[in-house]
Amino acid sequence: MKKTLLSALLLTFGYASSQTFVNTTPENKKVILEEFTGVNCVFCPQGHVIANNIKNANPANVFLINIHTGNFATPSAGQPDFRTPFGTAIASQSGLTGYPAGTVNRSVFTGLSQGVAGTTAMNRGSWSNASNQTLNQSSYVNVGVQGVIDAQTRQLTVTVEVYYTGNSPVSTNKLNIALLQNNTFGPQTGGNMGNNYNHMHRLVHMITGQWGTDITTTSAGSFYTQTFNYTIPAAYNNIPAEIGEMEFVAFVTETQQRIISGNGAKPTFTGLAANDVKLKSIEGISSQCLTSLSPKVTIQNMSQTALTSLPIEYSINSGEISTFNWTGNLAPLTSTVVQLPAYNYSLNPTNTLNVSIPNDDNNADNSGSTNFNKAIETDQTNITIKITTDAYGTETTWNLKNAAGVNVAQGGPYTDAAAAGAYPQPDVNVTLPNDCYTFTINDSFGDGINSAAYGFGGYQILANGVLIPGMNGGVFGSSDTRKFGVNNNLSIDNFNASLIKFYPNPTNGLVTVSLPESATITLTDLSGKQVLISQVESGESELNLGSLSSGLYLINFSGDNFSKTDKIIIR
Repeated sequence: MKKTLLSALLLTFGYASSQTFVNTTPENKKVILEEFTGVNCVFCPQGHVIANNIKNANPANVFLINIHTGNFATPSAGQPDFRTPFGTAIASQSGLTGYPAGTVNRSVFTGLSQGVAGTTAMNRGSWSNASNQTLNQSSYVNVGVQGVIDAQTRQLTVTVEVYYTGNSPVSTNKLNIALLQNNTFGPQTGGNMGNNYNHMHRLVHMITGQWGTDITTTSAGSFYTQTFNYTIPAAYNNIPAEIGEMEFVAFVTETQQRIISGNGAKPTFTGLAANDVKLKSIEGISSQCLTSLSPKVTIQNMSQTALTSLPIEYSINSGEISTFNWTGNLAPLTSTVVQLPAYNYSLNPTNTLNVSIPNDDNNADNSGSTNFNKAIETDQTNITIKITTDAYGTETTWNLKNAAGVNVAQGGPYTDAAAAGAYPQPDVNVTLPNDCYTFTINDSFGDGINSAAYGFGGYQILANGVLIPGMNGGVFGSSDTRKFGVNNNLSIDNFNASLIKFYPNPTNGLVTVSLPESATITLTDLSGKQVLISQVESGESELNLGSLSSGLYLINFSGDNFSKTDKIIIR
């Protein structure tokens, strides 16, 4: 039997199987767009959009690698560090002069260089032109890549096949494999998402090292294959390495610069349980002054098959358990954020949210909890908002919203100044009724309003000329949010009012009430109709609401030294 050239080469390189996945017919080049970015780069989100548009137009032939490097990638206090040991060298050889910058196949495109002519870095407006040129060029090498991750050991096994349809102009090429992570939420200046910007295609490791591994047979008809093993750590720079969000891009270069072509893929997985769902996280809850809360949780499918439904149980302060039946289509090792329906509860100085999901093959990750505090309250209704900007006043805006989400006050943008410094703005005075208020201040550049470089600005919220504790700041990224309550009943006896407790809520009828002194309890429905009035002595007693229809009511406690109104649900 006559052997084909490919089968002979497979034997020469020790490849036991005759089944290959690399294409052996000539192809045009595929685009490898390396984007140099950073969390503090104001125009980088525009670059991300341009790069994604290029990929979306050519999904099988364009592969993105986002490299966080340079001064804009240096994290400020509290920011994640997305840098790698490889980014500086890759960026340095590009000749970039600003961010965002990008290279397409690490190649030079006439008239498109960002800096000195003949360098590979380009401004974001040139990436599409360079990509289109590249996609129309023939390639002398085809690349195929496949990989699998063992979910138990976190070992990644990547197999790359390289087939030469033509002769390389150099005797030695280099194979590079970049490991990327998607869907990492964090800060991004200019992204208008606060700390919830979605970072995609983020380089976390070069499996083949800084400049790749050698391919020494580069003539037409040559076939090269190699398998690489790499154990993915739990985290990179203290940022969790989520194996379900990994992808990899393999590419072949001439020396350490010009990329000829490449390919990318997402891994398959082994070692998954038949039935395992993970309660991955519970979103932290800021201080609250309302008695209704819609928690957010993240669930992750650790099973072999897609997850389509899941009952999620939750309660606050050991109240009655609520169940939300989530439905969707969650692929193995992917996760999703679930916002649970509003839960009504009695607000204590310290509160606990408990969440759980059903028993499965691994119950160690099926429950969790988070604590949150009652927001500071003031019994004064005359509120003053003081804003001092840094030199870049046009970047600063703020608003104050009530519990219904309606703006009751707002300010900015202000005027820029000629020099760094602190620039007080006119005070804003408002008279507020009893309610819960959320103050949010924004900086469009993403570096707050308090720094040595631009000026020591800040904000304060005062009640009758006295600072409300905790309602001040200035050091933040894109935004800062604080909550406080106005309750002028507090001046009667704040301590006694805070001692009122009733549970469970929601209730099937029987409610335990704890009072610091005797009081009149009044229930009204949402139309304002009084449906129950009862005299209750101090201490702990039981209130029977079983005769009332199911629904939401307002419950008022009125004593000689306090008054408090809250919500209660009867089922």
